[in-house]
Amino acid sequence: MAIPPDHRNQPDQAVRPTPPDLPGPPDRAPVPAPTDAAAPTAPTDAAGAGAAERSDDGTGTPDDHGTEPDDPGETASGGWSETDDDRTAETLAWLRAKRRAHRRQQGRDLAVLLYSVLLAVVGYGSGLAVHFLRGLGEGADYGGFGAGLTRGLPALFTALGLLLSLVAARDALWRGPVVLPGPAVGWLLAQPVRRAAVLRPWFRLSAGLSLVPGVLGGLAGAVALRVTGQASIGHALPAVLPAALCLPLLATAVGMAVERRPDLSRTVRRWTAPAVLLLAALGAQTALAGSGHRVRPLEWVELWSGPWGWAAQPVVRACGGSAPGWPAAVALLLAGTAAAVLLAHREAAAVPTARLRARAATATTVASVAWSLELRAAKLALLDAAGGDATRMVRLPPPRGRAARHLAVVWRDALTLLRAPGRVGRAALWTAAAASAAGLGADLGGERRPVGLVVGLLCGYLAVGALAESARVETDDLRRSAWSPYRLRGLMLRHGIVPAAVGAALGLLAGIPFAVEGSPAALLYLPLCAFPFTAAALYGACRGPARTQLMFLGGGSPIGSPGPLIYLAWYAAGPLVAVTVLALTLSRATPAGAVAVCVLLTAALGYAAARSADRLVR
Repeated sequence: MAIPPDHRNQPDQAVRPTPPDLPGPPDRAPVPAPTDAAAPTAPTDAAGAGAAERSDDGTGTPDDHGTEPDDPGETASGGWSETDDDRTAETLAWLRAKRRAHRRQQGRDLAVLLYSVLLAVVGYGSGLAVHFLRGLGEGADYGGFGAGLTRGLPALFTALGLLLSLVAARDALWRGPVVLPGPAVGWLLAQPVRRAAVLRPWFRLSAGLSLVPGVLGGLAGAVALRVTGQASIGHALPAVLPAALCLPLLATAVGMAVERRPDLSRTVRRWTAPAVLLLAALGAQTALAGSGHRVRPLEWVELWSGPWGWAAQPVVRACGGSAPGWPAAVALLLAGTAAAVLLAHREAAAVPTARLRARAATATTVASVAWSLELRAAKLALLDAAGGDATRMVRLPPPRGRAARHLAVVWRDALTLLRAPGRVGRAALWTAAAASAAGLGADLGGERRPVGLVVGLLCGYLAVGALAESARVETDDLRRSAWSPYRLRGLMLRHGIVPAAVGAALGLLAGIPFAVEGSPAALLYLPLCAFPFTAAALYGACRGPARTQLMFLGGGSPIGSPGPLIYLAWYAAGPLVAVTVLALTLSRATPAGAVAVCVLLTAALGYAAARSADRLVR
């Protein structure tokens, strides 16, 4: 039986949309239908059966010659191959022509943005630069800092490499190096184009952009080595160049691997918390090494354990340290970076379309809500794309009896923290950072003491804020509070019981080292700060939609419009008030005065949170 010529070896052109002005596939000569005499007959032996199983369309019909063609995409009768449907060059050329006007507008917008950033840097940073250079001219001694910096280089570079890898891996959970716009994913990848020609340029763009902060950081590091007298600028710049170029590229390759393989996404979520703990340990090692307490065997392991140590060795050598194998380390770093980038470049073309579509949707959502200054919505979109906090099934007996009605919110919040231990872990880390900053400022004394205190208080607020997530979830959608027999203001105040109690417990634990060193007042001050911080977090949860009209308040001035500062003051009013009042109180007041101020501050912020909750339901 003859095969109709309309259906033999003809590509299905109807399923591939062709955009306007885009040239369609070239015409092909029709394939003549074979005569009945030339039609194949049914096979009668094993060879014939094998030939019958081989066909062009997978249906088991043998081709005209009864043999498999040399090219899998080519048939012996029509001479057609899959490359004839390749429209990569035409499609990309059509897109470039259509986007030309838009690209010019984008270039003008980028130029204006860069000009504004340059003006801000020159206007606000020139004073700091002049002060710094004047200190150098007057003989300011930065040598002590340089000696400590040199001693901590192995741990510092290890922490830097781990931090870059962690940030790139977490970024790849929702974005990654290859992120196409939504229209490109929805239309361009559906065309007969090569995926490599579409996806790999985005990887190259991400890799190139990652070099910008790397080079700037390298220049800053070389200047720091020169200022502290550890190395001349001629020796410092070549020493930091391998790290400035290779570490960002390696981080980009890590992000590409996570974006390409879904199983690595689960691994990243599982190992994020241990990686953060390791970062904290490396930070402690850096501080101890800077103060003279070095662990040389551990430093040797860090220098040869991976790219982070290989990148540190030329810097250690430039500063006069011992790194006899630094040429081999640099060679290993360059070879490893080249191999990782080439592998990532090859895998960029194999990212599944479903993942590209999900990342494009997330990136569009985050960009839209960020431009509208809805930072909470942007955070929720990121958490949803990254998988959110890891949870585990934990049972907590519910309250019973007459007190059950009053303890229901407390029970729910406690159960939430038990099922999401990552929040408690973040709160513990921020508490440790707060205690470390306050203790370091107290040790340095002078004008650095209030700076350390303010930084410590900010970290303390972030610790308590991590525990108050239940209150924020309650106000993300007010319909969630329908289960509660309380008004929203009463419900929000009850949501502050668990964060205040857990924050006070963490503060008490953080105050034990201070008490051992002879400052027992820390056992009072640190837990006491948890209560106003909880009230400030509740006020932030009840803030309501972003008041973007505040950005346009105030008139122009030589230093710019005050509108953005007014908006920031409104957005961060809770922590700003709490940190300012507590910083003034803890630096001057007695323990009794500190307790009185904390009670009044907690009451005032709690009242403001209740009023804000009432406005939300009006």
